[in-house]
Amino acid sequence: MNSEFNIAVHCLTLLSLKEDHMANSEEIAKSVCTHPARIRKVLGLLRKHGYVATKEGVGGGYLLNSGMENATLGDLYRLLAEGSLKPGWCSGGEELPCEVAANIQGIMDQIYSGGESALERYLDGITMKDVKRQIEEA
Repeated sequence: MNSEFNIAVHCLTLLSLKEDHMANSEEIAKSVCTHPARIRKVLGLLRKHGYVATKEGVGGGYLLNSGMENATLGDLYRLLAEGSLKPGWCSGGEELPCEVAANIQGIMDQIYSGGESALERYLDGITMKDVKRQIEEA
Protein backbone atom coordinates (compact mmCIF):
# COMPACT_ATOMS: atom_id res chain seq x y z
CA MET A 1 0.00 0.00 0.00
CA ASN A 2 1.30 3.47 -0.71
CA SER A 3 2.12 5.96 2.02
CA GLU A 4 -0.25 8.67 0.73
CA PHE A 5 -3.16 6.74 2.26
CA ASN A 6 -1.49 6.76 5.68
CA ILE A 7 -0.55 10.44 5.30
CA ALA A 8 -4.16 11.34 4.45
CA VAL A 9 -5.57 9.48 7.46
CA HIS A 10 -2.95 11.13 9.70
CA CYS A 11 -3.67 14.63 8.33
CA LEU A 12 -7.45 14.34 8.59
CA THR A 13 -7.25 12.92 12.10
CA LEU A 14 -4.87 15.67 13.20
CA LEU A 15 -7.16 18.36 11.76
CA SER A 16 -10.19 16.79 13.44
CA LEU A 17 -8.45 16.96 16.83
CA LYS A 18 -7.43 20.61 16.51
CA GLU A 19 -9.84 23.01 18.19
CA ASP A 20 -10.26 25.14 15.06
CA HIS A 21 -9.75 22.09 12.73
CA MET A 22 -6.96 23.99 10.95
CA ALA A 23 -3.18 23.69 10.59
CA ASN A 24 -0.53 24.68 8.06
CA SER A 25 1.58 22.21 6.09
CA GLU A 26 4.69 22.76 8.24
CA GLU A 27 2.80 21.95 11.44
CA ILE A 28 1.19 18.88 9.88
CA ALA A 29 4.53 17.74 8.39
CA LYS A 30 6.11 17.74 11.87
CA SER A 31 3.37 15.45 13.14
CA VAL A 32 3.57 13.15 10.09
CA CYS A 33 7.39 13.19 10.10
CA THR A 34 7.72 14.07 6.43
CA HIS A 35 8.42 17.06 4.20
CA PRO A 36 5.77 19.83 3.97
CA ALA A 37 5.76 19.52 0.16
CA ARG A 38 4.58 15.92 0.50
CA ILE A 39 1.83 17.07 2.86
CA ARG A 40 0.76 19.76 0.40
CA LYS A 41 0.56 17.16 -2.39
CA VAL A 42 -1.74 14.86 -0.41
CA LEU A 43 -3.81 17.72 1.02
CA GLY A 44 -4.16 19.21 -2.46
CA LEU A 45 -5.86 16.01 -3.59
CA LEU A 46 -7.99 15.95 -0.44
CA ARG A 47 -9.00 19.57 -1.10
CA LYS A 48 -9.93 18.72 -4.70
CA HIS A 49 -12.25 15.99 -3.39
CA GLY A 50 -13.86 18.09 -0.65
CA TYR A 51 -12.19 16.71 2.47
CA VAL A 52 -10.39 19.94 3.35
CA ALA A 53 -10.46 23.60 2.41
CA THR A 54 -7.66 26.14 2.49
CA LYS A 55 -7.51 29.49 4.19
CA GLU A 56 -5.07 31.92 2.60
CA GLY A 57 -2.86 34.51 4.28
CA VAL A 58 -1.37 34.95 7.72
CA GLY A 59 -2.72 32.33 10.07
CA GLY A 60 -3.99 30.31 7.13
CA GLY A 61 -3.66 26.65 6.42
CA TYR A 62 -5.74 23.58 5.77
CA LEU A 63 -9.18 23.37 7.31
CA LEU A 64 -11.16 20.16 7.78
CA ASN A 65 -14.52 20.41 6.03
CA SER A 66 -17.57 19.64 8.13
CA GLY A 67 -18.99 16.16 7.90
CA MET A 68 -15.62 14.57 7.18
CA GLU A 69 -15.74 12.60 10.41
CA ASN A 70 -18.15 10.27 8.63
CA ALA A 71 -15.82 9.67 5.67
CA THR A 72 -14.60 6.09 5.59
CA LEU A 73 -11.10 4.79 5.21
CA GLY A 74 -12.48 2.92 2.21
CA ASP A 75 -13.24 6.27 0.56
CA LEU A 76 -9.67 7.41 1.20
CA TYR A 77 -8.22 4.10 0.03
CA ARG A 78 -10.10 4.30 -3.28
CA LEU A 79 -8.94 7.91 -3.73
CA LEU A 80 -5.28 7.42 -2.83
CA ALA A 81 -4.27 3.78 -2.98
CA GLU A 82 -6.75 1.70 -4.97
CA GLY A 83 -4.98 -1.12 -6.75
CA SER A 84 -1.85 -0.83 -4.64
CA LEU A 85 -2.26 -4.31 -3.19
CA LYS A 86 -1.27 -5.86 -6.53
CA PRO A 87 2.44 -5.71 -7.32
CA GLY A 88 3.56 -4.09 -10.55
CA TRP A 89 5.20 -7.29 -11.80
CA CYS A 90 4.10 -10.90 -11.92
CA SER A 91 6.06 -13.93 -13.04
CA GLY A 92 5.21 -15.97 -16.09
CA GLY A 93 3.62 -15.07 -19.40
CA GLU A 94 0.60 -16.38 -21.35
CA GLU A 95 2.74 -17.24 -24.37
CA LEU A 96 5.06 -19.58 -22.47
CA PRO A 97 4.75 -23.39 -22.83
CA CYS A 98 4.91 -24.02 -19.05
CA GLU A 99 1.39 -24.45 -17.65
CA VAL A 100 2.28 -22.49 -14.49
CA ALA A 101 3.92 -19.66 -16.44
CA ALA A 102 1.01 -19.49 -18.88
CA ASN A 103 -1.65 -19.22 -16.16
CA ILE A 104 -0.09 -17.64 -13.08
CA GLN A 105 -0.70 -13.99 -14.07
CA GLY A 106 -4.45 -14.43 -14.50
CA ILE A 107 -4.76 -16.46 -11.33
CA MET A 108 -2.73 -13.96 -9.29
CA ASP A 109 -4.85 -11.12 -10.73
CA GLN A 110 -7.95 -12.89 -9.38
CA ILE A 111 -6.31 -13.41 -5.99
CA TYR A 112 -5.25 -9.76 -5.71
CA SER A 113 -8.66 -8.60 -6.91
CA GLY A 114 -10.34 -10.64 -4.17
CA GLY A 115 -7.93 -9.28 -1.58
CA GLU A 116 -8.55 -5.74 -2.79
CA SER A 117 -12.33 -6.22 -2.50
CA ALA A 118 -12.00 -7.65 1.01
CA LEU A 119 -9.71 -4.79 2.07
CA GLU A 120 -12.11 -2.18 0.70
CA ARG A 121 -15.08 -3.78 2.51
CA TYR A 122 -13.07 -3.77 5.75
CA LEU A 123 -11.98 -0.14 5.33
CA ASP A 124 -15.55 0.90 4.43
CA GLY A 125 -16.50 -0.09 7.99
CA ILE A 126 -14.05 2.36 9.58
CA THR A 127 -14.85 6.07 9.68
CA MET A 128 -12.55 8.97 10.43
CA LYS A 129 -14.62 9.40 13.60
CA ASP A 130 -13.56 5.86 14.59
CA VAL A 131 -9.88 6.70 14.04
CA LYS A 132 -10.24 9.93 16.04
CA ARG A 133 -11.89 8.01 18.90
CA GLN A 134 -9.08 5.44 18.92
CA ILE A 135 -6.45 8.19 19.03
CA GLU A 136 -8.25 9.87 21.92
CA GLU A 137 -8.45 6.54 23.80
CA ALA A 138 -4.79 5.66 23.21
